[in-house]
Amino acid sequence: MRKRALSILMVVAVLWFVLPAPAQGQRRGRGQPVQLPAGAGQELVQTHCTSCHRLNQIANSWGYTRKGWEDLFNSMVTLPKGQAEAVARYLATHFPVRPAPEAVVIPGNTSVFIHEWIVPSLGSRPHDPLAAADGSVWWTGQWSNVLGRLDPATGVMKEHPLPPDSGPHGLAEDAIGNIWFTGISQNYIGKLNPTTGEVTQYPVLDEGARGPHTPVFDQAGTLWFTLQSGMVGRLIPKTGVMKIVSTPSVNSYPYGIVVNSAGVPWYVDFRGNRLGRVDPETMEIREHQLPNPDARPRRIAISPDDVLWYTDYARGYLGRLDPNTGTVREWPSPGGPDSQPYGITTVGSIVWYSESSVRPNSLVRFDTKTENFQTWVIPSGGGVVRNMMATSNGDLVLACSGVNRVAFVEVSDN
Repeated sequence: MRKRALSILMVVAVLWFVLPAPAQGQRRGRGQPVQLPAGAGQELVQTHCTSCHRLNQIANSWGYTRKGWEDLFNSMVTLPKGQAEAVARYLATHFPVRPAPEAVVIPGNTSVFIHEWIVPSLGSRPHDPLAAADGSVWWTGQWSNVLGRLDPATGVMKEHPLPPDSGPHGLAEDAIGNIWFTGISQNYIGKLNPTTGEVTQYPVLDEGARGPHTPVFDQAGTLWFTLQSGMVGRLIPKTGVMKIVSTPSVNSYPYGIVVNSAGVPWYVDFRGNRLGRVDPETMEIREHQLPNPDARPRRIAISPDDVLWYTDYARGYLGRLDPNTGTVREWPSPGGPDSQPYGITTVGSIVWYSESSVRPNSLVRFDTKTENFQTWVIPSGGGVVRNMMATSNGDLVLACSGVNRVAFVEVSDN
């Protein structure tokens, strides 16, 4: 889409830097209670912040300036001016900015223009985006329990409520425009009719199966999805028949998933240095081990030649697996070993991804032919871009989770 003339009317240009949460392993456990330090504003934080999430979200953050905290909680809750100032002072005093990797900006010949919109539900935490066939942008409002739709040409947004506590996570669109999602909290696959708002649920009933995560359609219209419980699922929409299989390795965490040109699903295992190939007929899984035992691939993309690309979140690398030869190549991400590469997609021979731990989050372009990088900062800071998707003409859509925004990236080659 090339509508730069309209962009001024719709872009949200909020130029403050949001710091992502620290790497896993540095966080406090979810079950550990957090005791806020005493001070003016403590009660307000205790009252307003715990209505939506635990205080661990504050304690485990990278910290912010006073302005940064104020901008962040304004995307989550509306407070009277006096209370907002008190909360910002308290948080900036007791949870100040911590050191974090700085975004590395690499110039190049490609130009991008990043449009951002704050989603209607405050504190929504958009998780995954979807570039729909009609040009709209969808997102999962994981904490507000909605699916949202944006018309980038007008800036008009609409949210569709879901069954209670669904926890929508991943998104996929079928051939007739229904929006499918994973209800990660209530253990079901969902289908939204965007015209009527009707939601159809397909419960995940297999013993031990939980946490449907990322969905993708194959060429025949079959929906494949990963599960947090170390499994991969298949749903045939015409019949409603669902089948779920466990991965060969124990303690696995299938995460991102793609389908190649032959209809074969591939996924990455976020708990191990593995990629998995699923036989579309038998659902037998064959695992491909990555050379470095510390590799933790989190998201996956596929190029037109069926080569697989993945973000190694733990080590700060972009990786490539040739499924025909088993050859693996890696490139250090520009932001360094602690940059936590996350959301990824491809447009032809170009790989796009985001570094989720640099300040602010960066958008990274990698040319697979020249092996050159180019990078840009995300204006709002990104707040962890967990997933991204390419449009039909090579632009990008992003979900900027921690800053309650969705983004559309216009791409042009100079």
